[in-house]
Amino acid sequence: MTETPDAKAAIDHLMTAFLGAFANPGGGAPDVDVIYDLFLPDGMIISMVTGTPVVYDLRAFVEPRRAMLTDGTLTDFREWETGESTQIFQSVAHRFSTYSKCGYHHGTWFEGRGAKTTQFVRTPDGWKISSLAWDDV
Repeated sequence: MTETPDAKAAIDHLMTAFLGAFANPGGGAPDVDVIYDLFLPDGMIISMVTGTPVVYDLRAFVEPRRAMLTDGTLTDFREWETGESTQIFQSVAHRFSTYSKCGYHHGTWFEGRGAKTTQFVRTPDGWKISSLAWDDV
């Protein structure tokens, strides 16, 4: 494997920015638009939460979450990595992450955790996420 500190730092930044895009502590506005910058334009996000793949393009993933995070449905939400393993080979990379999340959903406190598998590619503009799939416990 070919791994450089710069590549690892860039991938760490992408994951932190992805998870942070949905944070709305104290009623703050989430920065969900950053998702469009983190991914390739044709990137995909796949939920396995129901056991059947639900495949989203970026807009189909971002816009419903923007609504939930700004209309009071999901408040004081945050999500963070609890562990990760990243493999980098030249211009492609993969990261398997475990994560936790918490917040209020319709006024009721919840906590959860799960795993994400994320693929990255190095473009002329730097590293980008090409796809991400997740499942919750």
